[in-house]
Amino acid sequence: MTKSYGFDTLQVHAGARPDPATGARQVPIYQTTAFVFRDADHAAALFNLQEVGYIYSRLTNPTVAALGERIATLEGGVGGVCCSSGHAAQIMALFPLMGPGRNVVVSTRLYGGTVTQFSQTIKRFGWSAKFVDFDDLAAVEAAVDGDTRAFFCESIANPGGYITDIPAIAAVANKVGLPLIVDNTSATPWLCRPIELGATLVVHSTTKYLTGNGTVTGGCIVDSGKFDWSASDKFPSLSAPEPAYHGLKFHETFGALAFTFHSIAIGLRDLGMTMNPQGAHYTLMGIETLSLRMERHVANAVKVANWLEADPRVEHVTYAGLKSSPYYGRVARVCPKGAGALFTFAVKGGYDACVKLVNALELFSHVANLGDTRSLIIHSASTTHRQLSEAQQVAAGAAPNVVRLSIGIEDADDLIADLDQALSKATA
Repeated sequence: MTKSYGFDTLQVHAGARPDPATGARQVPIYQTTAFVFRDADHAAALFNLQEVGYIYSRLTNPTVAALGERIATLEGGVGGVCCSSGHAAQIMALFPLMGPGRNVVVSTRLYGGTVTQFSQTIKRFGWSAKFVDFDDLAAVEAAVDGDTRAFFCESIANPGGYITDIPAIAAVANKVGLPLIVDNTSATPWLCRPIELGATLVVHSTTKYLTGNGTVTGGCIVDSGKFDWSASDKFPSLSAPEPAYHGLKFHETFGALAFTFHSIAIGLRDLGMTMNPQGAHYTLMGIETLSLRMERHVANAVKVANWLEADPRVEHVTYAGLKSSPYYGRVARVCPKGAGALFTFAVKGGYDACVKLVNALELFSHVANLGDTRSLIIHSASTTHRQLSEAQQVAAGAAPNVVRLSIGIEDADDLIADLDQALSKATA
């Protein structure tokens, strides 16, 4: 679909076409495992990557493909590959780039599960991660060595709502000839467009704001199509002959879509991190109202954060949309429509007060999720970030005296009243 349309139009129409068989206007749920080939030659062409089409739903499915196209369009990318979760999307993004002994330079400000995935789990592949403060550009560049294959950060970091200076990191990545991967889950393409700011790949947990209703898990990788995978010998999966396809070279053959085709033909084929079509359908419906929801999320977050900052029972609030935030100046450059709806605040009384606060809330749901229409709260140090040391928790913005809020689309005054009564009980 042409990208000259506005965001609100694209979030409804991109990837969605009337079903040619029935005329159905909404994208059908193609709940099928396999697809019939026209004949033997058609089957051979599909398996040889000589023709685009559907073979088996582990690889491609029309409902899932429609979602990938919609997200890629909203992000300004050339292709999108959907998978089973945000964590799956991160592994899928690294898979064509990495190899035993290779490393990725990552921000210290990441979701706790991502910190664990990068610091522990990827070691089983022979990969490693170097954690660096992405505000220190010299340290970011100094962390690069001959085995580095990518940079990774979040546009709006979970849990603190920290805004990454994506253009500055992209400049470092461009200087050393490496791709930049940006997790845009907390911002969504309505608030931030990482590809326009220099990112090579964008990943999402579609579970969060894109779906918006807390019903299904999913992930997506969006390819900018702008990186030259053949400029060096660092990315043989994309530039060198692929034995499984009779020596085909993905970048030479598919050009800007090399990463997208590799992620389907190799990544989904062998890792099997498949999104189910019904889950894709839920997310497609969610995205139709993305801009409307995000506008309300942000407006509510600004109101709640300002109220919390003025409350004497609160030590500090990390919301980048506050003028007192050290990252306030980045909002206009990186997230021009607002700083999102995810942030933390420190409660006077420490760990115990945080626990009492969580238990006393009535409207806020205590869940390990974000991006729901409902307002959510979690004490990260005892849940999502509990595997980390206290020093790591503090570095990630999840200190023991801190709770994370994901502000929903309810009446902001009701949310403030709920926080007020809970803080009274927590700090009595």
